[in-house]
Amino acid sequence: MAAPTAAAPATATAATATAAAPAAGASAAAEAPNTKTEEVAGPKVLVMGGAGFLGRNVVKYLVENKLVGKVRVADKTPLGVQNLNEEHKKIFDQKNIVEFVQADLAKDPFVEKAFKDCKFDYVINCCGETRFNQKEDDFKLRTLEPAVKMAKAAVKYGVKKFVEISHAQVYDGSSKPIAEKGKIAPWTTQAKYRRKAEEELGKVAGLPLVILRPAITYGPGDTMGLAPRLAVAAVYQKLPAEPMKFLWGKDLKLNTVHVDDVARACWLACSDAAFKVGSVYNMADAGNLDQGTLNGWLGKIFKVKTDFVGSMLSNLAKLQLDSIASDANDKHIPIWHTLCQESKLKDTPISPYIDKELLGGTDLCIDGTAITKETSFKAYTHPKITYEEVVAQIEYMQKQGLFPNVAIVKTP
Repeated sequence: MAAPTAAAPATATAATATAAAPAAGASAAAEAPNTKTEEVAGPKVLVMGGAGFLGRNVVKYLVENKLVGKVRVADKTPLGVQNLNEEHKKIFDQKNIVEFVQADLAKDPFVEKAFKDCKFDYVINCCGETRFNQKEDDFKLRTLEPAVKMAKAAVKYGVKKFVEISHAQVYDGSSKPIAEKGKIAPWTTQAKYRRKAEEELGKVAGLPLVILRPAITYGPGDTMGLAPRLAVAAVYQKLPAEPMKFLWGKDLKLNTVHVDDVARACWLACSDAAFKVGSVYNMADAGNLDQGTLNGWLGKIFKVKTDFVGSMLSNLAKLQLDSIASDANDKHIPIWHTLCQESKLKDTPISPYIDKELLGGTDLCIDGTAITKETSFKAYTHPKITYEEVVAQIEYMQKQGLFPNVAIVKTP
């Protein structure tokens, strides 16, 4: 049995997230131990986790649109193992604008290293644990601690805006669109720590905080949003007589937003005064994607049969999600490895692995319109996810050598 994924990467009420105005005298000159400051024309941006899926697209947007004088990317993982495409490699090769600093931002010396010798105007936090099958300590170390440490340093060094990328999974599940003041009830461990980060950042005095809560973020380079479901569908090409069955029904909401739109919003949250300190904005396109639509596309793209278990059996299955997730993974992962071997793929971050947290039938449905009404982010450049965009993501992964060269149907 296959199982629904509602992943991310890719989260507080406005009241709890609101940060106080910067404290008087809290300037970089007064607080910073750095002895020299690099002189650069144009805004200077520090991107935390800037080599990951969202981060690299933020860097690309800033550089291609000539919006900044300098971008420093602080990331724990070396660039050489980040599976950058040629386009992103060219962006990172522009050493006069882009600087990469390998840094574990959960550790104080690396926090200082991230801010060294440059007075940054803005910090964008794209880092955090995006995998679901991790221990709570991992989320604390990779999501919560870097956010808090860097936020305190941002105040110390006089940063003008600190943009925190959270996740829409912090909201209570609903089949109706949830706005920014909706009920907070994180339903994954990842979202739990995104929410904790929001709360702790809201307590940092003087932090000019803006929070973005994207839905499932998809697009070229995605490994944890739609990618696991795409991998599951590919597996069923090896099981032609068996339908790809998912828990729950076709109406389960899987709202999405394209990575390009999130990247653009990150910059506007820094530079546009309409993104007020303490503001929180959802991000979701108008497609209101659900499981039925996506599975219909996947059936056509991979030429496999799809079906649903239904609510009655799904509710019974809810009592044994550990076992169901284990059985699904035991079935899908070996076939996936076979597909990868046949395509001579030595290593890929893409996997059909399904975590039990994503099997509970929780709708991911948010209202992403406030950002278009209240700020200069007037419209989503990808107004709704389409069949063709799913195909584009698969083709990107195949070109990168990250997805098996299985046959796909490119037009609906």
